[in-house]
Amino acid sequence: MTDGFKDIEKLETARYDRIMEQAAVGGSDLPGLLSEAMTAIEAAFEPLQGVLPKDYGIFEPKVLEDLMRLFNSEQIKQATGDVFGRIYEYFLAKFSVQKAHDNGEFFTPSSLVQTIVNVIEPDHGTVFDPACGSGGMFVQSSHFIEQEGGDTAKKVVFFGQEKNRDTIRIAQMNLAVHGLEGKIAEALTYYQDEYALVGRCDFVMANPPFNVDLVDAERIKIDPRLSFGLPGVNKQKKVSNGNYLWISYFWSYLNEKGRAGFVMSSQASNAGHGEKEVRRKIVETGDVDVMISIRSNFFYTRSVPCELWHFDRAKPPERKDKVLMLDARNIYRKVTRKIYDFSPEQMSNISAIIWLYRGQSDRFLALVKTTCIPSATNAQLYRIK
Repeated sequence: MTDGFKDIEKLETARYDRIMEQAAVGGSDLPGLLSEAMTAIEAAFEPLQGVLPKDYGIFEPKVLEDLMRLFNSEQIKQATGDVFGRIYEYFLAKFSVQKAHDNGEFFTPSSLVQTIVNVIEPDHGTVFDPACGSGGMFVQSSHFIEQEGGDTAKKVVFFGQEKNRDTIRIAQMNLAVHGLEGKIAEALTYYQDEYALVGRCDFVMANPPFNVDLVDAERIKIDPRLSFGLPGVNKQKKVSNGNYLWISYFWSYLNEKGRAGFVMSSQASNAGHGEKEVRRKIVETGDVDVMISIRSNFFYTRSVPCELWHFDRAKPPERKDKVLMLDARNIYRKVTRKIYDFSPEQMSNISAIIWLYRGQSDRFLALVKTTCIPSATNAQLYRIK
């Protein structure tokens, strides 16, 4: 991440060794030292300006010192790869379980994000999340690119919009600890298109709020992002349900070869009235690619089922009139009594089905070779012993 810093020398005040040395001096102000370190990092790294916490005085001195020593351990110093990014992801997940924030909308479980990434494969160009929350879509996209042997900074540009200023800070820190950069605007996507990305995105990913019914229809009735029209307006001149606003927005942001993947309420697939008409028009584009039904309990703060929708504006002619629909409601593993997710093997199986649907049998065979053959070999060795 040091590539993005303007002045490395100024970061001496932010180094763990220096902080711990000064903390060992009697009467030292550890909270003050940490606040000074955060200020130095912000000054040296523009994307984090005004983002980092500086209220370390809320901790008991002994707790803060123990925490610092833990992160200054030899194990952490010798760790390789994206260790701090993974730690941040872990705490984000724990925070979502313990304390709902805006109904938990700021955090999408990683297994759902990974599934979307596996379907749309965001490996180049402009990646946009118009409801970006904590930035998990960007992080998982980066993991995908790195697993494919690519360099995220050279492959993609991240753009996001988020309505909550505190959540934007969480997202900016999430990007930073993973060594990523992206532009995130404070905006309400129903009314704002801060980056003017209509028709320009290679990939769109999001987990928008479900079933919102307070959007002012008068403010958006001529919005260029609503190519399929308004889904329905009530007597108060509010959009009856915002789900198809989001779906229309996602489609409109894509360029002629773009792909989109997003979480959506299960109610959207069979909604009637104006929503049904918008759905018909979207299906008739031939761009609906993959639909995956997900059971309840995948979200940390909500128990509702959902669906993963995927668009592909570059579907080949032989698949233009086809949609792969997967019922994955019986595919899950239990994390706790109330929380489920997908195991890596289950996600691989879902990906394999999609590869076969797309005619990518070589990828399926490669997966079989790397999973089934080693398993068979191990079983044979076990029998020999």
